[in-house]
Amino acid sequence: DVYKIGGIGTVPVGRVETGMLKPGMVVTFAPNALTTEVKSVEMHHEALTEAVPGDNVGFNVKNISVKDLRRGYVAGDSKNNPPKGAADFTAQVIVLNHPGQISNGYTPVLDCHTAHIACKFYEIKEKCDRRTGKTTETDPKAIKSGDAAIVNLVPSKPMCVEAFQEFPPLGRFAVRDMR
Repeated sequence: DVYKIGGIGTVPVGRVETGMLKPGMVVTFAPNALTTEVKSVEMHHEALTEAVPGDNVGFNVKNISVKDLRRGYVAGDSKNNPPKGAADFTAQVIVLNHPGQISNGYTPVLDCHTAHIACKFYEIKEKCDRRTGKTTETDPKAIKSGDAAIVNLVPSKPMCVEAFQEFPPLGRFAVRDMR
């Protein structure tokens, strides 16, 4: 989330998932690609010199309005692999429980870190074995409960996702339909 605090300014709050966050760092927000300097970092109303994974922090940023940021945005080090929005991405999806079949064009809501965004199953590329990951069928017409598949997904608006191998917390998501 993001707050405007009198006398301080814009304060995004969130959890450090990977790496660290410290005052003086230059961060880039995704998916809107805004870059700014971190003026201070606080946890439970105490200033920190460095925040580490698992810390829930608020940090004060320069020259960015509350209107520019939304829940689900990701901040990262501008100089070191900054986060970006994805126009589309390919993911392994396991269908745990779904009445009926899922085919290309299906558009449920994806919950990824704190973002909730509708994403279209643009192309179901292959069905695969849940345990080994080996392809069992290419270009399937549909998938159903119990199936694992490699799917190309297209978010309805820009969304920040990362490869699970590189940043596990930002590469994990849940798909929901019917609440």
